[in-house]
Amino acid sequence: MAVSKELLEILVCPLCKAPVELLQDQSGLKCVQCKRVYPIRDDIPVMLIDEARIEE
Repeated sequence: MAVSKELLEILVCPLCKAPVELLQDQSGLKCVQCKRVYPIRDDIPVMLIDEARIEE
């Protein structure tokens, strides 16, 4: 079970409040503005700034 489309529509980056997009491999959510990637563990997005990594 993947992250639902409805959830993706309402989630935003907790740091800059920009929308996030699902990575192609579905391993995380990437902020379109600050490029932070928030991991997805057991189909649950971990939207904590300390857990994110910055990816270009």
